[in-house]
Formats: sequence, structure tokens, C-alpha cells
Amino acid sequence: MADVKWIKLATNMFDDEKIDFISSLPEADSILLIWIRLLTLAGKCNAGGYILLTENIPYTEDMLAHKFRKPASTVKLALETFRKLGMMETDEMGLFLPNWEKHQNIEGLEKIREQTAHRVSRYRQKQRELQECNVTSNASSNVTVTQSNATDLDIDQDIDININGVFESIWKLYPKKEGKGQVSKTQKAKLAKIGIEEMSRAIERYKKAKEGHERRYLQNGSTFFNSGYVDYLDENYQEAEAHKPEEGPKKLW
Repeated sequence: MADVKWIKLATNMFDDEKIDFISSLPEADSILLIWIRLLTLAGKCNAGGYILLTENIPYTEDMLAHKFRKPASTVKLALETFRKLGMMETDEMGLFLPNWEKHQNIEGLEKIREQTAHRVSRYRQKQRELQECNVTSNASSNVTVTQSNATDLDIDQDIDININGVFESIWKLYPKKEGKGQVSKTQKAKLAKIGIEEMSRAIERYKKAKEGHERRYLQNGSTFFNSGYVDYLDENYQEAEAHKPEEGPKKLW
């Protein structure tokens, strides 16, 4: 998972009606502190607003109580309050903060990816120059190689972090979240290159095309993100030729 060093906090956040309501509760200070801790934890995870210990292990109430050093009853009260106010939800992946874009600057992640690409380019250019000059001794060359390998590893990790962050964001938007582990790293990179905005449009087009069908007739997330999305990309999708629901058992969304 990524480790984002910052999140957005508006200076007028305490003017928000929900925050103002929480401020009136008996344990307001503890609940508000837990909210801030959740925001920073979601930012550290950088998984589209999900609160995860690892990529496959979501935080539970007891785990959060231990991490925040708060009584389990206080954490439970805080989470119940957040759920009632629509500030937190739970699905098969675990706890997550809806409307995460309010707190996480998606454009900022794009900038991070651009900066990482620039770092990769500079690093490779430097390596070419070192090879062409060949001015270092064997001993210093060994040190340079060791340091370069470490730098290369850091760069690769940064790239993986950004790719996974984009994938988590678009996975959250898809209605049938099954088969997540079947989407390869290479495919995630392709989706990240397409970008969150276009993939969001592709998902909405697919949902519109399947409107009226039972959920079991939708593609699993793994199928859609491996190949099913292609027909719904901007360059391939035509409104006049949009897919019509096939005959079969139907129900309202």
C-alpha cells in the first residue's frame, strides 16, 4: 500500500454540520480525534479511502482501539456515529470513508506519478552517463552499483504504490467486487495509465448498459478489469450503439 504523507483538511471543517453535531455529543473530543486518526490512516493506506492493515487485512474495531489507544467502547461509539452520519461505510473489503476525494487530492497522486517517472528518467540518464565516462575505479563502481540498485528499488516501489492506489480507487466504483486477486500487476498498470477519470466513465457506461439485470448477470470485477472495460473506453464507446440489456431475469437496481 502507498504511504501518502499528507491529506487535505479544510480550515472550516468544524463548521460542517456533521462535525458540529458530533461536537455536541458527550464524548465529542474522543470521537473527533478518532475521525482525524481515521483520515490520516486512510491517507497512509492510500487505498481509495479503505482502512487497511495490509492489502488483504482490513482493520477491525478492536484493532483500531489498540492502535488509537482508546477503549473499545469509545471506538465502537465513534464508528457507529460515523456510519449513521454517512461518514463511514463497510463492505466486503472492510471499513472505508466514502467521498474520499474530499480528503485525498487525486490530482496530487497524478503529480506524484509524473514526478516518479521523471526520477526514473533522470536516474537512467545518469547511469548511461556513468557507463560512457567510465571514470570510477572498480571499488567505487561496486559501491555505486549497490547504491544504484537501492535507488532503483525505491523507484520501483513508488511506481507500484501509485499503480495500486489508482486500482483501489476504481475497484471501489465497480458494483460486483469479485476476483480482485485475479487482476495482475501488469493489468493494473494498464488501468493506471488509462486513469481514474476515464475508467470511472467506462464503469458508469457498463452499469448503464446492464441496467435492469440481476447482479449475477454482471461481469465479475476481475473479468471487467482484465478485458471487459475495453468496449466502454472513450475511444471505443459510441452512445448510439450502446449495449442494450439482454433478455433474461431482471430486477431494478
